[in-house]
Amino acid sequence: WRSDTPLIYKAVPSWFVSVVQIKDKLKENNSEEASTWIPAFVQKRFQNWLEGARDWAVSRNRFWGTPLPIWMSEDGEERICVGSVAELEKLTGKKVTDLHRESVDDLEIISPKSGKALRRVEEVLDCWFESGCMPFAQVHYPFENKELFEEGGGYFPANFIAEGLDQTRGWFYTLLVVGTVLFGTAPFKNVIVNGLVLAADGKKMSKRKKNYTDPVKIVDTNGADALRLYLINSPAVRAEPLRFLDGGVRDVVRDVLLPWYNAYRFFVQNAKCFPTFQRDVERALHSSNVMDRWILSSLNSLIEFVNHEMTKYRLYTVVPRLLQFIEDLTNWYVRFNRRRLKGKEGDEEMRTSLSALFEVLYTMTVAMAPFTPFLAEHIHMNLCKVLPTDEQLDSVHYRSFPEVRRDAQHADIERRVSRLQAVILLGRVVRDRKKISLKTPVKEVIVIHRDQEYLEDVQTLQSYVREELNTKKVSFTTDEKQYATLRAEPVQKVLGPTFGKNSTPRKLALPQTRNNMRPCGPNPSRKSWVHDWGGIWGG
Repeated sequence: WRSDTPLIYKAVPSWFVSVVQIKDKLKENNSEEASTWIPAFVQKRFQNWLEGARDWAVSRNRFWGTPLPIWMSEDGEERICVGSVAELEKLTGKKVTDLHRESVDDLEIISPKSGKALRRVEEVLDCWFESGCMPFAQVHYPFENKELFEEGGGYFPANFIAEGLDQTRGWFYTLLVVGTVLFGTAPFKNVIVNGLVLAADGKKMSKRKKNYTDPVKIVDTNGADALRLYLINSPAVRAEPLRFLDGGVRDVVRDVLLPWYNAYRFFVQNAKCFPTFQRDVERALHSSNVMDRWILSSLNSLIEFVNHEMTKYRLYTVVPRLLQFIEDLTNWYVRFNRRRLKGKEGDEEMRTSLSALFEVLYTMTVAMAPFTPFLAEHIHMNLCKVLPTDEQLDSVHYRSFPEVRRDAQHADIERRVSRLQAVILLGRVVRDRKKISLKTPVKEVIVIHRDQEYLEDVQTLQSYVREELNTKKVSFTTDEKQYATLRAEPVQKVLGPTFGKNSTPRKLALPQTRNNMRPCGPNPSRKSWVHDWGGIWGG
């Protein structure tokens, strides 16, 4: 409580909606067939909440609120629940223009049955009751827009709703109860649930305690796009709590927005070398350069993935994939093709590589527009100048989401480059561990893998390995034993509970197991090894 003083809980008479009678119908309307929850685990949590549902107290004893529309005789024997302004005017014989309690409390209804005077009860409605009525109240149904509401205008059931995890016992619940009572169905098709955003110390954000940075200051410092991207790539979109860190927003600027903008600026600088640069989709798609074909294939795979996932409302899978693509573009494609993009391998290669880079930047900007609307708008307004006049639009937000080009997809090239990246990254790790700078050339790099196809994929791109790892020679082998020494180490947290007092001799025996270990398990790429007395260890 904000005053830091104890609260006194006191039982008071209340008006209830009988929820227990419809509990089974509520659970039926929360089934996987009736609606989809994202993430899925929240639906099970909500189902558990419905299992223990009790009658809903919808009245409150306060002044402010929607007056409970019940008129009752002084002896409590006779009640009328008024259903509309027109009905109230008919029953009272007075014109009603204001439904606030100061305007309706004095209205008196004379009972048509007994002649008794009926007065409105003192209570007002719980505001959550009004929130549960939102789907039809927003169009003033059933008094107006009846056809629009009943004939699939998108109002009921809603395509999707979104709110915080705490609303499993709030808005989500009241929507379902009201929808089930009035229409017999759930008022939503999809429910997107986000986690709670907490202060950096893990406590609830408090305006009184000021345990968070003013959001306006964060936006002024880092931009709205950075804040937006930080939040939609956080645990909050998986319905988990987020400890908000100002540094996390700065990291988005440094690791995502600046590299993306720098790639765009690099393109503009080099495209200006030509008197006129026009979009040339065919030149880009028919490039013989493997890196051009890879980045365009990755782009279309990304578009296909995002299209599929967004139709399922799985935002938490989409953003990481978008960010990974920006990483591939800025730290791999541009890096590998810098000479071509700068024209050091001839004008034709320069024009081809710039055409490919333009397609990627332009399409990615349109795809990123829902997530980073301001930076996407800024980049789009300049890139669209090279489009034909009839294709230029005033805003990126007027454009439809990109469509997949199947002729640009090459799964084999994506696989080969992915394996190339893994080899280069591991090579950098080895150099770092051995404290050998990348500026220092090495005589040979040996790539070891038991899968011959893997080696052949990397072998086709070995020129990039030589350049990135600064080596004179790259060799390939499937003979792991010639270069690797296997060592078994116990996981004490598993060993103790599994073997109890017998775990000590097994632990002591591990140093002698090197020659008796062999790969095991269904996945040969996993380094798991089995000893002849049955212990399985991660190698």
